Amino acid sequence: MSDAVLFDARDDGIAVITINRPDSFNALGRDVRDGLFAAWERFERDPGLRVAILTATGAKAFCAGGDLKEMAELKLTVPPRGMFPIPGDTIEVTKPTIAAVNGVAYAGGWLLAQACDLCVASTAARFAITEVKVGRGSPWAAPLIHMIPQRIMMEIILTGKPISAQRAYEIGLVNRLAEPDALLDTAIALAAEIVENAPLSVLAGKETVHLATEMGRTAALRAARHAWERAYRSADAQEGTRAFAEKRKPEWRGE
Repeated sequence: MSDAVLFDARDDGIAVITINRPDSFNALGRDVRDGLFAAWERFERDPGLRVAILTATGAKAFCAGGDLKEMAELKLTVPPRGMFPIPGDTIEVTKPTIAAVNGVAYAGGWLLAQACDLCVASTAARFAITEVKVGRGSPWAAPLIHMIPQRIMMEIILTGKPISAQRAYEIGLVNRLAEPDALLDTAIALAAEIVENAPLSVLAGKETVHLATEMGRTAALRAARHAWERAYRSADAQEGTRAFAEKRKPEWRGE
């Protein structure tokens, strides 16, 4: 791991991934992209880590998007398929992820927040899909239709104008708001709520949401039944009901 992206593997099963280029508004330059690819792979492979939080250093920017100077130097046209580290798209991350947005999340910064499963935002954060302002593209915004209403999505993409954290919360892009000083603690508290639950059920729950957004009702129901079968048949499923009957906290094994 380089110092462009920091990785904190906590003892409570939570990983905190921090973009650490505040001098460049945490833009997605080559060092940040490489660091994020490595960080997501490390999180996915570590069985002791259950939830990842993606945040950034500084109060001004979560991520200002792609490095436009780099793009100009490269005369970049269509970005290569694997150029950006996007969970659920260019990389596979099966475990839950939370974006803790500490400042502006523009263009690629919005993309990173959108790609995470949940989003906690500082009240000072701002969100924008600014590609129309610089003649670039935002094909990655297509899944946004499953998160916010169509006409709001249309306005955001066509105008390129920022929205406040409060507005992002109102339209359903953000799960929770927090004062700037309490942002990470709020994200960790949300992650801890997930960690308390049965690991296999959490994984199947995330997969079910993805299936529901990609399939019709009947196909999604069939696929979801299959996704949950491992959890139903697990030792944890027996432990959970037994712990409830015995009025104690369950001891999850993830199997």
